[in-house]
Amino acid sequence: MEAFLATFAVVFLAELGDKTQLLVMAFSAKFPWQQVLVGMTLGIFVVHALAVGVGSFVGSLLDPGVMEIIASVLFLAFGVWTLRSGDEEDEKAGQGRYGPILTVMMTFIVGEMGDKTQFAAMTMAATFSSWLAVLVGAVAAMVLADSLGLVAGAFLHRYLPPARMKLISGGIFLVFGAVGLVHAFL
Repeated sequence: MEAFLATFAVVFLAELGDKTQLLVMAFSAKFPWQQVLVGMTLGIFVVHALAVGVGSFVGSLLDPGVMEIIASVLFLAFGVWTLRSGDEEDEKAGQGRYGPILTVMMTFIVGEMGDKTQFAAMTMAATFSSWLAVLVGAVAAMVLADSLGLVAGAFLHRYLPPARMKLISGGIFLVFGAVGLVHAFL
């Protein structure tokens, strides 16, 4: 349960204000929300299954203390990455040439490949022994966060501008990284 909750919290916070959350808003204006939700979920599952697989393999090779230091440094990097990322978002939703579900799914796979949430899931899989709990936590967090974009994106942007969401997410990553390093060296 710890692996699920930790992964869920980290990935959910990392996804708030991310480009794929904004892509969901763009897709929901173009396609039926049910098809956007299915395509989004399939894309999220594929990307995070790859991340968890790689993370579990790497985690089995490293000492837990070393992995905690690596994870903390990565969280610090995610924080800096989040705070420094530009506001330009890739809103090219494709022309729907392959149908809404496949278009959304492929856009998510491409958009999330190498993204901070994928690296966060990879790090959590290397840290925790339960790869399944990490995968379920990561997928559930992404689906929930991106569903917020689907359902309530306009409301969030009115009361919590993207720049503020970026500051909060980046700050949380920096705190997690700093606390992890302190814990690793004490």
